[in-house]
Amino acid sequence: MGTHEHKQHAPKKAGISILSVSSTRSLENDESGHWIKKSAIDAGHDVLFHQVVKDDGNDIRDTVTRWVNDPKIQVIILTGGTGIAHKDVTIETVRPLFEKELTGFSILFAQLSFREIGAAAMLSRATGGMIGNTSVFCIPGSLNACKLAFKELILPELGHLIKHAVE
Repeated sequence: MGTHEHKQHAPKKAGISILSVSSTRSLENDESGHWIKKSAIDAGHDVLFHQVVKDDGNDIRDTVTRWVNDPKIQVIILTGGTGIAHKDVTIETVRPLFEKELTGFSILFAQLSFREIGAAAMLSRATGGMIGNTSVFCIPGSLNACKLAFKELILPELGHLIKHAVE
């Protein structure tokens, strides 16, 4: 079965959780997380959790692990902590949990980002992978980066990802 056929038979609704990683934002002023939440709901998906945690590996790992063990959650989107500053620990925390890495996501995000911001795109370490049956994406926390990743890459493939995750 080809990609087109897979998408036709893919689920139309996903259970999504959003984790914003930031030492400066709170849930009230998490513009990127709120934008993803609204966009996901507008596209017909269920947003089950939206939370903000500090740039702390233990807090990130504990939340991701708890959500991965919730069968209603099929997709986890982490925003923030993907840069190169010492405090940016999202990738180091989440990548070891991946059973399969979606290497194409990183490549495509960098390519699309390069078109928007030029060579500064190399400073982002956006990545995606599978932990069990859960698709997990780590994307930069900026609103523009979240819009790019969610609209152009994640949203168009959500159902397709979920279909393959349970096969």
